Order: sequence, then structure tokens, then C-alpha cells
Amino acid sequence: MPRMAPSPSPSPGSPDHLVDRARRLVVPGRRRVLGIAGAPGAGKSTLAERVVARLGGDAVLVGMDGFHLARAELERLGRAGRKGAPDTFDAAGYLALLRRLRTPVLGEVVYAPAFDRALEEPVAGSVAVPAEVPLVVTEGNYLLVDEGPWAGVRGLLDEAWFLDPEPAVRVRRLVARHVRFGKSPAQAERWVARSDEVNARLVERYRERADLLVRG
Repeated sequence: MPRMAPSPSPSPGSPDHLVDRARRLVVPGRRRVLGIAGAPGAGKSTLAERVVARLGGDAVLVGMDGFHLARAELERLGRAGRKGAPDTFDAAGYLALLRRLRTPVLGEVVYAPAFDRALEEPVAGSVAVPAEVPLVVTEGNYLLVDEGPWAGVRGLLDEAWFLDPEPAVRVRRLVARHVRFGKSPAQAERWVARSDEVNARLVERYRERADLLVRG
């Protein structure tokens, strides 16, 4: 079973330092999983993409956001107005995929979903994970949360990082992202205050479950 550290070690967040740390998880012939967690807007996707790009064919990125429930289902459940909250994902499906990824079968390719921000919908079968790839990098808000089905995720991660930028920087990123994908600045600010920051407070309660705290 993956080992869990009792508390995270601070890091200056140097990209080279983080890539080197991820590279130490790469062991040919053995599958490991690195989790990158943090509040909305912390920069998880950006960091995960850079780490995977630097590691080349030794790593593949599988995001938690591919397990967003479809808009039609969110509307049916009455949850569309708080998309991004823990119960607006298929957490059990994500957990099942991580278990499958931890035990690759020789010659088998696992296909994972991804989230298309232009469509604002998950897209099945978007990410191919061949059995011979030694490192899976996964990122998302709720990887360290110890509630409901999310509680099973941490034990499937060989290492977990928590991104902790300045709150004001993180909020500016979030507002800019929502504007980039169609909201007006006022709508974006309201959504961040009403939804994203509620989720951020939940996520930040579990930062101590990480192995590494990345500031800046």
C-alpha cells in the first residue's frame, strides 16, 4: 500500500525541483500514481501538464475533472447551480479507475475520460494509458478529502502534493478562467464567491494529508 506521510514538507515550488521529485517516482515495470491537489484555481492542471510534458513517455495525465457529471444529469439532480462541488462528480467512478490504473494488465490500454472546458462536459475515452507507462499523474480538488467515496482516493496515491498559492492570486485566476469560457466579469465574480470559494474551504481542510506543500 502507498505510504502516507504524517505531515507535508514545505517546498519553494521550483518547477525543476518538482519535476525531479516526480521523476524519482518513475520505476520501469512498476506503476505509481502521483496526485496533485489544491483548491479551485491553484494551478493543478498547469503543473500536472508541465510535469508530464517534462517526463515524456514515462508519464500520462488523468484528471479528476473527467468525472464531472454531465450537465443534463446535474440539471436532473438540481445541482447545476453548484457545479464543481463534491457531489457533482462520479467519485466512485474515479476511485474505480484509480484502482484499475494501479494494477495494469500487460498489453492492455486503459481509456480515461477528460473534461472539455469549451464544451463544459466530460468526454469519455479521451486519455489512453498503456500498461507500460510507469507513472500516472492525476490532479483535482478532492484527492485528499476524507469524506464519502473521496476518502478512498488518498490510499491509492504513492505521493500527494498540495498546491497553496496566495488566495488573491488564486481567485484572480478563477475569475479570469470563467471569463475566458463565456461568463461576464460580474457573473464570474459571483460564481467564484458563491461556489468555488465554498469548495476551496473544504479542500483546504485536508492539506495536511499531502506529502508535499507547494507554495507560490
